Amino acid sequence: MTPRKVPRIRGNDYRGLVLPESGAWTPSLRVSVVVPAYGSQDKLDLALAGLAGQTYPAGLTEVVVVDNGSEPPLRLPALRPENTRLVVCPTPGRAHARNAGLREAGGDVIHWLDSDVVLDRHSVEAHMRWHHAAPYLSVTGYIRFSPAPRPTPEEVAAAGDLAALFEPAEPHAWLVDLIESTGGLTDRPGRAFSLHVGGATSVSAALLDRAGPMDTDLILGQDTEMGYRLAQAGAVFVPEPRARAFHLGPTMRMRDKAPVDRVSHAFVADRIPTYRWLRSHPARQWKVPYVEVVVEPPGTGEAGLSYDDVRATVDAVLAGTVPDVAVTIEGPWDRVRDEGRAPLTNPDLDLVLIRGHYAHEPRVRTAPASWGAVPYRLRLPAGWVPEEDALAGLIDLAEEGEYGLVAVLLAEDGGPPREPGGGIVAARLERTAAFARAEVVRAEGEDLDDAVEDVFGTLWTDGETCGFTSEARPPTGRRSAYRARAEAEKQARQAERLRAKVAEWREEAGRWRKSAVELRREVGSLRKELAASRKVVQYSLLTSVKRAIRRR
Repeated sequence: MTPRKVPRIRGNDYRGLVLPESGAWTPSLRVSVVVPAYGSQDKLDLALAGLAGQTYPAGLTEVVVVDNGSEPPLRLPALRPENTRLVVCPTPGRAHARNAGLREAGGDVIHWLDSDVVLDRHSVEAHMRWHHAAPYLSVTGYIRFSPAPRPTPEEVAAAGDLAALFEPAEPHAWLVDLIESTGGLTDRPGRAFSLHVGGATSVSAALLDRAGPMDTDLILGQDTEMGYRLAQAGAVFVPEPRARAFHLGPTMRMRDKAPVDRVSHAFVADRIPTYRWLRSHPARQWKVPYVEVVVEPPGTGEAGLSYDDVRATVDAVLAGTVPDVAVTIEGPWDRVRDEGRAPLTNPDLDLVLIRGHYAHEPRVRTAPASWGAVPYRLRLPAGWVPEEDALAGLIDLAEEGEYGLVAVLLAEDGGPPREPGGGIVAARLERTAAFARAEVVRAEGEDLDDAVEDVFGTLWTDGETCGFTSEARPPTGRRSAYRARAEAEKQARQAERLRAKVAEWREEAGRWRKSAVELRREVGSLRKELAASRKVVQYSLLTSVKRAIRRR
């Protein structure tokens, strides 16, 4: 049988997916609704009553309620979906409870549901229509927060429209604003993962398997952090207004937003590199780097790694303007042996030097290891040296164009700086999310880069423009950089003083010009007065002379 072709979504623009018509289709995917709960039996009863009346087939639905150490223990009420079971997770914390439910779940789709959220009867079906259209989605419903008196479970199960029981209610304002300001999350795909809120969100089980379970080390912010990892695993995030739900009362975040943000940001900053505003420190390191630079052996021959080439590349990367960077040096490290008697004749001497030189640099690893859900990965042949801002510039290119791959042509003779050969040499900045998505959608035998081009796009540029060179340069030391910055600031202050002095001189010159104009006016007036006086004197003299003549 020919496998069904997986639809390809560009970025986060899910609008091209074709959905089956609600109420007139035959679903096939199984859904596991995972409900972590701690106390509040009355709220759990209402949540399960809402699930009991869902339009999605009961035979394809299971509900896993996780009692997170409640005292007295929780129980399953009579009014509940037929395939509901209760498991106990004594370790406190919603992340532990969710993971316990995830381990028990057998569905193709996992639907997170908080125990104080009541779903509209069409909500699960609205979610599952999307999951039948593509296998790498995370779908979130619209939650409204209701202060209304709580109805009975029987009233919830019998209600055709929950609005009659729970309205008036407040919308999830932050979520609605995010959706509306991004064209339904299609305009700025880099922010889409923030939609993953655990109150009423469904996720492909295969996608969750790639992303991993909830982070139990987090105090708050687990939903957002998982959303970020889902994004790196290739997820597309979909808001579904038909999947309506009502939260019984306000959330903790609505009551205490500032304290919640304070606690959440302290932890997610270490794990979500794309939250750049939380990483304002100019030098410190984080659990998940913003970019991993993979230093590869030059070419495909047997020349191997040169200590000098590797050091030139790695040192330039570590001295760049992207502080939260990690480096992985690829090489045949399993064969390396130290030669104590004649180290200079060791055939693996360069590998020994590389490993020894960076043995105590925590940002550099030689053994294969995961740096976590890194959003970008730069593959760079050893011996090519990025300028100080080159890596940041490449990431800017990828961000501005939302590209999945930015390829940098370094040389066309196929060789690293000191080993010419055939073909071309290129650096590659890979967006992790794009390559993960491409792995899901590509056809058998299709080149992965072609699939990346379809789902995110590719840009080719050249090394000279982007600041890559084959000439090793000593990195600028921090003190040198500080002195250069201090000197530049000193010159800037001097220039500012000169500008102020020039402005003062101009103002004084203006006053002089004004005084000169006034002086010319006064001189003109005096000249006029003098001319008038002369006329008077002349007239007086003439009159006096005439009178004198008459007397004679």
